[in-house]
Amino acid sequence: MSNCSRFWVGMTLLGMVFCGRAEDPAKLRSEVQSRIDKDYPDLFAIYKHFHSHPELSFQEQMTSARLAEELTKAGYEVTAGVGKYGVVAIFRNGSGPTVLVRSDLDGLPVKEQTGLPYASIELAKDAAGQSVPVMHACGHDCHMACLIGTARLLMALKSHWRGTLVLIGQPAEEKVGGARNMLADGLFRRFPVPNFCLALHDDAELPAGTIGYTSGYAMANVDSIDILVHGVGGHGGYPHKTKDPVVLSAEIVLALQTIISREVRPGEPAVITIGSIHGGTKRNIVPDEVRLQLTLRSYTDEVRKQLLEAIKRVVRGQALAAGIPEDRLPEVKLDDETSPATYNNPELTSRIVAVFKSWFGEQNVIRKEPTMGGEDFSEYGRTTEKIPILMFNVGGVNPEAFQQNKSSGKPLPSLHSPFWAPVPEPTIKTGVTAMTAAVLELMR
Repeated sequence: MSNCSRFWVGMTLLGMVFCGRAEDPAKLRSEVQSRIDKDYPDLFAIYKHFHSHPELSFQEQMTSARLAEELTKAGYEVTAGVGKYGVVAIFRNGSGPTVLVRSDLDGLPVKEQTGLPYASIELAKDAAGQSVPVMHACGHDCHMACLIGTARLLMALKSHWRGTLVLIGQPAEEKVGGARNMLADGLFRRFPVPNFCLALHDDAELPAGTIGYTSGYAMANVDSIDILVHGVGGHGGYPHKTKDPVVLSAEIVLALQTIISREVRPGEPAVITIGSIHGGTKRNIVPDEVRLQLTLRSYTDEVRKQLLEAIKRVVRGQALAAGIPEDRLPEVKLDDETSPATYNNPELTSRIVAVFKSWFGEQNVIRKEPTMGGEDFSEYGRTTEKIPILMFNVGGVNPEAFQQNKSSGKPLPSLHSPFWAPVPEPTIKTGVTAMTAAVLELMR
């Protein structure tokens, strides 16, 4: 045999050694599917438990305890109480990249009306001390089931990957404070710093069994603003003796919309919504004050700053025009309920989407337009480490209902609806498969 022939034979053998099982992707996919099918009944039971026992943001004590228990049983080194109710699970599997996979934990103050046999009937005290119904109306119960399934599956497939896997259960996503709390409590100081961060979210617009993705900006900056409009109260029959904060508030509401139509550059996504306005107690009384609550949505830091500055200017200008004295001008306060835009790293997205297409078929991997929803998963990509992040979507709509919506326009319940719950099968199986495939790609 010539030296050249020996070289190519050696290279072929070396390639076979390095590729190992990866040389037969069909075999790996078959093994993954077989293991998920076997594990699904238990994952469904876990999902039903989480669905029936939701907890509000910053109250996820029992939820985090159950998640920690399941991840410990799966063989991970688990730390609870990170950022109050956050859970961190680690498995070190030799040298290689570090990948973080995140699930959120909290439910919403919504009364469930799905009619499911395991529907939530839980009640809880909210931050104001009011008793409210609680429901997993955003699918975080599904996310947790997928995280546990992925944890088990990757442990079983540990011969196929190398590196450090970090799984986290994050509290208070709905209050967009949980990620900040975990980071402030040392998530990236006390535990391995990831090279990549991944998350999934159930999707109320895609049929179960499909995957959705958005490259670049996927979700918006979210800012919450409270405005207290001062006036001079008095008798409704003598308005000339008052400074009416109701009329002033109406003018402010309308004037704020001109920021979007006349100040933000056309084509730049931005939203100002006044979701709450409260003032007065009786028909014939001009009140002393009116309270407004706003949500702001944008993508870039520049537009976000522009909106915040413009709101302060417009509110002040309207008050001065109404004759409100300097010492009684409206108070504009930025609430803590804020999070930056979710930016899916384009290179990471492209890499993982290619894997999804090979696992699920190109027709089942769907590009989605950016939305003005918010997600504090974005926080993990905004730290000084500048970690590439990707959140993808897992379709959760019953395929028959999806087709009815397409053919007849029959509406589908949205996320946060009292009628929303993803179809557990195949949604959970799809979520576990997709996240496992993504991690294997990054840690092969």
